[in-house]
Amino acid sequence: MRRIGADAKFDAGASLIGDPFGALDALEELGFRGILLRTLDEAFPTLDAAGIARFAREAERRGFFVRAGLGKINPYMTAELPRVRRLGDGSYLAGMERMIGICGEHGWREAWTATGGFKRELPAPFCFDRFRTDVAWQAQLDATRRFVEKLSPSLRRSGVRLNIETHEEITTHEILLLVEAAGDDVLGICLDPANLPVRGEAFGPGILRAAPHTHITHLRDAVLVRKSGSISRFLAPLGQGQIEWDKALVTLLSSNPDVDLMIEGIGGSRAEMTLSPDDPAWCAAHPDLDAAEIVELGRLADAGMAAPVPLGPDRRSDYVAFLSGSLASLRTHLHA
Repeated sequence: MRRIGADAKFDAGASLIGDPFGALDALEELGFRGILLRTLDEAFPTLDAAGIARFAREAERRGFFVRAGLGKINPYMTAELPRVRRLGDGSYLAGMERMIGICGEHGWREAWTATGGFKRELPAPFCFDRFRTDVAWQAQLDATRRFVEKLSPSLRRSGVRLNIETHEEITTHEILLLVEAAGDDVLGICLDPANLPVRGEAFGPGILRAAPHTHITHLRDAVLVRKSGSISRFLAPLGQGQIEWDKALVTLLSSNPDVDLMIEGIGGSRAEMTLSPDDPAWCAAHPDLDAAEIVELGRLADAGMAAPVPLGPDRRSDYVAFLSGSLASLRTHLHA
């Protein structure tokens, strides 16, 4: 039986029921058997030990596996997460270590993390942390590597691994270098294949690179279309986009048959992000670009369907439809 769960967000913009127990109810009703609490401190703002223990028992009673997100690991953007610093009485490191210890205590061995956050209110490319002007992206990667070194003793002691998402600011090549530096007992990958094109990576090759170190996933589909001299990526429910899921799942599961298949839903938006492979400056910011992959992205953009549009103003109903449709499609591909 494949381990299939869903990502549950608890921030102010979340589209699922805003508490962990309600999320269990909702996901169980939809047919999921796992939950990714993203992030642990948003689900339990004070890290209340009794509340977390009660949630762990309830999840186990229902036969749910649990994974948790533990905040970001790029020191140049952690100021955007003051709550983690508060959990450590002023130390972001201590706040992260507290959450790592909780995951280890409950046997939640695979944890989510990322190296940036999308700033949707800013124009491209400054909406991506990769293009900050106060610090170079390589300096951010170096700082991230050093911060992971500080977290490593806590991770090893707790038996917890941080899995860096293939997020919109970082490439698989860069994540693999971080994994190599830290050790695969400390770092792995959370594969979100829909984000790969945003950094100039084609679906198939990007999944192939990430698969050997992937332990958690954010599964959702994507559509590329040409727009205003660039290429836009739009999100879609799994099976309604351009990812070849039969091939993708074979690649992923042949590398790790026990990978957690987590679906990340969205509501009320199709999360447009742009890539500009015809812009020399954009290309210069991606030293690992592969010409064949850029050609493939161009082919997909030319073949792209009209950009999906929001289903309506009811964000929760849209979110549930995204999750349920993606789950049905995933099961079909797994049984093909």
